[in-house]
Amino acid sequence: MTRDSRRPFGRLLTAMVTPFRADGSLDVDGAARLAAYLVDEQHNDALVINGTTGESPTTSDAEKETILRAVVEAVGDRAQVVAGVGTFSTHHTVELARSAEKAGAHGLLVVTPYYNKPPQAGLLAHFRTVADATGLPMMLYDIPGRSGVPIATDTFLRLAEHDRIVAVKDAKGDLTASSWVLRDTDLAYYSGDDALTLPLLSIGATGLVGTSTHLTGAVATRLISAYHDGDTAEAVRLHRQLLPLFTGIFRTQGAILVKAAMNAKGLPAGPMRPPLVDATEAELAQLRADCDAAGLPL
Repeated sequence: MTRDSRRPFGRLLTAMVTPFRADGSLDVDGAARLAAYLVDEQHNDALVINGTTGESPTTSDAEKETILRAVVEAVGDRAQVVAGVGTFSTHHTVELARSAEKAGAHGLLVVTPYYNKPPQAGLLAHFRTVADATGLPMMLYDIPGRSGVPIATDTFLRLAEHDRIVAVKDAKGDLTASSWVLRDTDLAYYSGDDALTLPLLSIGATGLVGTSTHLTGAVATRLISAYHDGDTAEAVRLHRQLLPLFTGIFRTQGAILVKAAMNAKGLPAGPMRPPLVDATEAELAQLRADCDAAGLPL
């Protein structure tokens, strides 16, 4: 698969939910069907499998490999499949990265180690070790609101020297810090916050790794293309259209409302795994209102 260094994973990626059956077991066939829907109907260039939206904290390593193989087989010939492999253990992350490479993944998403709050020297060692472990290109995931530790600008500059560290999923919400990294490196930036897609594009970002894009993908890809094509007025119009879902999907934990939406549309999703819980009727009603406000009725 040809890779453009300016957009190594395309422009639009969705962090896909992991479908479960009613008894809580993996719905492997459902994952393949959902992946096809996201690529063929929501126009995703790539899918992130086994990310937080995929409930990775509650799936076993064997389940992660099973679901990844199913998605690669289903859509890997027409979209990139990026495996979420980050954990708070460097050793475990390396194991997951190598497993993902064997399963056919096209790239890796590696989140900042969470809860144990390593210093920047620890982040450098962690990310470099994972990047050295496979031949796959890697996207760093900077989300201090969940991990507890931001990736510092100087750390990004040093990590960018690694040939396989090629991109960032940016959920830090600090446009100034992101601007400096974009100025001083060749890292491709992807918004990790749906609503900040347009602001990040304006400072040089490539695209979006989205959650609401289970529903908004076809329009979000038009937004991104409009901006890159120089039609900023259209990009702003689409940004404003999609804001109710860009933000509304996070009224509670994002995967909860995505699964509620997919179930409502008759697509594979199924229940949440504890400690996450299924959407309430009130939450689903609000989601329908948000979809209507975005011009994408559920």
